[in-house]
Amino acid sequence: MKKKDRVLHLYRQLEKAYPEAKCGLEYQNPWQLLVATILSAQCTDKRVNQVTVALFAALPGPREMAAASQVRVEELIRSTGFFRNKAKNLIMCAEQVLVCHQGEVPNTLVELVALAGVGRKTANVVLGNAYQIPGMVVDTHVKRLANRFGWTTSENPVQIEKELAGLLPAEVWTQSGHTLIAHGRACCKAPTPICSQCPIAADCPRIGVNRSK
Repeated sequence: MKKKDRVLHLYRQLEKAYPEAKCGLEYQNPWQLLVATILSAQCTDKRVNQVTVALFAALPGPREMAAASQVRVEELIRSTGFFRNKAKNLIMCAEQVLVCHQGEVPNTLVELVALAGVGRKTANVVLGNAYQIPGMVVDTHVKRLANRFGWTTSENPVQIEKELAGLLPAEVWTQSGHTLIAHGRACCKAPTPICSQCPIAADCPRIGVNRSK
Protein backbone atom coordinates (compact mmCIF):
# COMPACT_ATOMS: atom_id res chain seq x y z
CA MET A 1 0.00 0.00 0.00
CA LYS A 2 1.38 3.42 -0.97
CA LYS A 3 1.97 6.03 1.71
CA LYS A 4 -0.95 8.17 0.52
CA ASP A 5 -3.26 5.18 0.73
CA ARG A 6 -2.02 4.26 4.21
CA VAL A 7 -2.46 7.82 5.43
CA LEU A 8 -5.97 8.13 4.01
CA HIS A 9 -6.96 4.73 5.45
CA LEU A 10 -5.81 5.72 8.93
CA TYR A 11 -7.50 9.09 8.63
CA ARG A 12 -10.80 7.44 7.64
CA GLN A 13 -10.58 5.27 10.77
CA LEU A 14 -10.14 8.42 12.82
CA GLU A 15 -13.18 9.97 11.14
CA LYS A 16 -15.23 6.96 12.18
CA ALA A 17 -13.92 7.23 15.74
CA TYR A 18 -14.70 10.96 16.01
CA PRO A 19 -17.77 11.59 13.85
CA GLU A 20 -18.76 14.68 15.85
CA ALA A 21 -15.38 16.44 15.57
CA LYS A 22 -15.82 20.09 14.59
CA CYS A 23 -14.46 23.57 15.22
CA GLY A 24 -14.56 24.19 18.97
CA LEU A 25 -14.87 27.96 18.63
CA GLU A 26 -18.30 29.59 18.62
CA TYR A 27 -18.92 32.26 15.97
CA GLN A 28 -21.62 33.75 13.79
CA ASN A 29 -19.58 35.18 10.92
CA PRO A 30 -16.03 35.27 9.51
CA TRP A 31 -15.03 38.26 11.65
CA GLN A 32 -16.05 36.53 14.86
CA LEU A 33 -14.16 33.38 13.86
CA LEU A 34 -11.07 35.42 13.03
CA VAL A 35 -11.17 37.17 16.40
CA ALA A 36 -11.84 33.95 18.31
CA THR A 37 -8.97 32.16 16.57
CA ILE A 38 -6.54 34.98 17.35
CA LEU A 39 -7.65 34.78 20.99
CA SER A 40 -7.22 31.00 21.06
CA ALA A 41 -3.41 31.22 20.96
CA GLN A 42 -2.17 29.73 24.25
CA CYS A 43 -5.76 29.51 25.45
CA THR A 44 -8.50 26.87 25.48
CA ASP A 45 -11.50 27.05 23.18
CA LYS A 46 -13.74 26.88 26.24
CA ARG A 47 -12.20 30.01 27.73
CA VAL A 48 -12.33 31.85 24.40
CA ASN A 49 -16.01 31.03 24.00
CA GLN A 50 -16.69 32.42 27.48
CA VAL A 51 -14.82 35.63 26.67
CA THR A 52 -16.30 36.26 23.23
CA VAL A 53 -19.88 36.41 24.55
CA ALA A 54 -19.17 39.75 26.23
CA LEU A 55 -16.60 40.81 23.65
CA PHE A 56 -18.96 40.49 20.68
CA ALA A 57 -21.82 42.07 22.63
CA ALA A 58 -19.66 45.14 23.25
CA LEU A 59 -17.68 45.15 19.99
CA PRO A 60 -19.63 43.16 17.40
CA GLY A 61 -17.65 44.01 14.27
CA PRO A 62 -14.38 45.40 12.93
CA ARG A 63 -15.69 48.98 12.99
CA GLU A 64 -16.41 48.83 16.71
CA MET A 65 -13.14 47.01 17.41
CA ALA A 66 -11.09 49.56 15.48
CA ALA A 67 -12.73 52.41 17.42
CA ALA A 68 -12.14 50.80 20.82
CA SER A 69 -9.30 51.79 23.10
CA GLN A 70 -6.46 49.40 23.91
CA VAL A 71 -7.52 49.42 27.56
CA ARG A 72 -11.13 48.55 26.72
CA VAL A 73 -10.17 45.58 24.56
CA GLU A 74 -7.68 44.39 27.17
CA GLU A 75 -10.40 44.41 29.82
CA LEU A 76 -12.67 42.29 27.66
CA ILE A 77 -10.08 39.65 26.71
CA ARG A 78 -7.82 39.64 29.79
CA SER A 79 -8.50 36.04 30.82
CA THR A 80 -7.33 34.62 27.46
CA GLY A 81 -3.69 35.39 28.32
CA PHE A 82 -1.18 37.59 26.48
CA PHE A 83 -4.04 40.08 26.45
CA ARG A 84 -1.99 43.21 25.74
CA ASN A 85 -0.48 41.83 22.56
CA LYS A 86 -3.77 40.25 21.50
CA ALA A 87 -5.65 43.51 22.06
CA LYS A 88 -3.10 45.43 20.00
CA ASN A 89 -3.36 42.91 17.18
CA LEU A 90 -7.17 42.85 17.23
CA ILE A 91 -7.43 46.63 16.94
CA MET A 92 -4.84 46.74 14.16
CA CYS A 93 -6.46 43.79 12.39
CA ALA A 94 -9.85 45.53 12.52
CA GLU A 95 -8.34 48.67 11.03
CA GLN A 96 -6.77 46.65 8.21
CA VAL A 97 -10.05 44.87 7.47
CA LEU A 98 -11.84 48.22 7.27
CA VAL A 99 -9.25 50.06 5.19
CA CYS A 100 -8.01 47.28 2.92
CA HIS A 101 -11.06 45.03 2.63
CA GLN A 102 -14.10 47.28 3.02
CA GLY A 103 -14.97 45.74 6.37
CA GLU A 104 -15.08 42.16 5.09
CA VAL A 105 -12.66 39.46 6.23
CA PRO A 106 -10.66 38.40 3.15
CA ASN A 107 -10.93 34.85 1.86
CA THR A 108 -7.42 34.15 0.57
CA LEU A 109 -4.42 32.88 2.49
CA VAL A 110 -2.16 35.68 1.25
CA GLU A 111 -4.57 38.41 2.35
CA LEU A 112 -5.33 36.78 5.69
CA VAL A 113 -1.72 36.30 6.79
CA ALA A 114 -1.08 39.98 5.99
CA LEU A 115 -3.44 40.92 8.85
CA ALA A 116 -2.08 41.68 12.32
CA GLY A 117 -1.98 38.64 14.59
CA VAL A 118 -2.80 36.19 11.79
CA GLY A 119 -0.50 33.29 10.90
CA ARG A 120 -1.09 30.35 8.58
CA LYS A 121 -2.91 28.32 11.22
CA THR A 122 -5.41 31.10 11.93
CA ALA A 123 -5.82 31.81 8.23
CA ASN A 124 -6.56 28.16 7.46
CA VAL A 125 -9.09 27.97 10.29
CA VAL A 126 -10.96 30.92 8.79
CA LEU A 127 -10.71 29.67 5.22
CA GLY A 128 -11.94 26.19 6.03
CA ASN A 129 -14.68 26.97 8.52
CA ALA A 130 -15.99 30.39 7.50
CA TYR A 131 -15.54 30.13 3.74
CA GLN A 132 -15.47 26.37 3.09
CA ILE A 133 -12.16 26.79 1.27
CA PRO A 134 -9.85 23.84 2.04
CA GLY A 135 -7.29 24.77 4.67
CA MET A 136 -4.83 22.46 6.44
CA VAL A 137 -4.59 23.54 10.07
CA VAL A 138 -1.40 22.54 11.91
CA ASP A 139 -1.58 23.13 15.65
CA THR A 140 0.29 21.34 18.43
CA HIS A 141 -2.03 18.31 18.28
CA VAL A 142 -1.79 17.91 14.51
CA LYS A 143 1.99 18.34 14.63
CA ARG A 144 2.33 15.69 17.36
CA LEU A 145 0.06 13.15 15.68
CA ALA A 146 1.52 13.63 12.21
CA ASN A 147 4.96 12.80 13.61
CA ARG A 148 3.74 9.84 15.66
CA PHE A 149 1.92 8.40 12.67
CA GLY A 150 4.99 8.77 10.47
CA TRP A 151 3.23 11.20 8.15
CA THR A 152 6.11 13.63 8.57
CA THR A 153 9.45 13.90 10.32
CA SER A 154 9.41 17.68 10.35
CA GLU A 155 8.93 19.95 13.35
CA ASN A 156 8.22 22.97 11.15
CA PRO A 157 4.47 23.75 10.95
CA VAL A 158 4.70 25.15 7.41
CA GLN A 159 6.53 22.06 6.16
CA ILE A 160 4.06 19.78 7.97
CA GLU A 161 1.16 21.66 6.39
CA LYS A 162 2.72 21.17 2.95
CA GLU A 163 3.34 17.46 3.51
CA LEU A 164 -0.13 16.73 4.90
CA ALA A 165 -1.73 18.67 2.05
CA GLY A 166 0.14 16.38 -0.32
CA LEU A 167 -0.95 13.22 1.50
CA LEU A 168 -4.62 13.96 2.09
CA PRO A 169 -7.18 15.03 -0.53
CA ALA A 170 -8.21 18.69 -0.39
CA GLU A 171 -11.80 17.84 0.44
CA VAL A 172 -10.77 16.56 3.89
CA TRP A 173 -8.16 19.19 4.78
CA THR A 174 -10.48 21.24 6.98
CA GLN A 175 -12.13 18.28 8.67
CA SER A 176 -8.82 16.51 9.19
CA GLY A 177 -7.74 19.28 11.53
CA HIS A 178 -10.84 18.85 13.70
CA THR A 179 -10.51 15.07 13.68
CA LEU A 180 -6.82 14.98 14.55
CA ILE A 181 -7.29 17.56 17.30
CA ALA A 182 -10.14 15.49 18.76
CA HIS A 183 -7.92 12.39 18.85
CA GLY A 184 -5.01 14.36 20.29
CA ARG A 185 -7.15 15.70 23.10
CA ALA A 186 -8.94 12.44 23.87
CA CYS A 187 -6.25 9.83 23.52
CA CYS A 188 -3.01 10.61 21.69
CA LYS A 189 -1.90 13.05 24.36
CA ALA A 190 1.41 14.72 25.11
CA PRO A 191 3.77 13.63 26.39
CA THR A 192 2.39 10.08 26.63
CA PRO A 193 -0.47 8.69 24.53
CA ILE A 194 -3.08 6.46 26.12
CA CYS A 195 -2.57 3.62 23.64
CA SER A 196 -4.65 1.17 25.68
CA GLN A 197 -7.74 3.29 24.96
CA CYS A 198 -6.91 4.13 21.35
CA PRO A 199 -9.85 3.57 18.97
CA ILE A 200 -7.48 3.09 16.01
CA ALA A 201 -4.92 0.89 17.76
CA ALA A 202 -5.23 -1.83 15.15
CA ASP A 203 -4.15 0.56 12.40
CA CYS A 204 -1.78 2.88 14.28
CA PRO A 205 1.77 2.74 12.82
CA ARG A 206 3.29 3.80 16.15
CA ILE A 207 1.65 0.98 18.07
CA GLY A 208 2.63 -1.47 15.34
CA VAL A 209 6.26 -0.43 15.63
CA ASN A 210 6.20 -0.84 19.41
CA ARG A 211 4.62 -4.27 19.15
CA SER A 212 7.31 -5.47 16.76
CA LYS A 213 10.13 -4.59 19.14
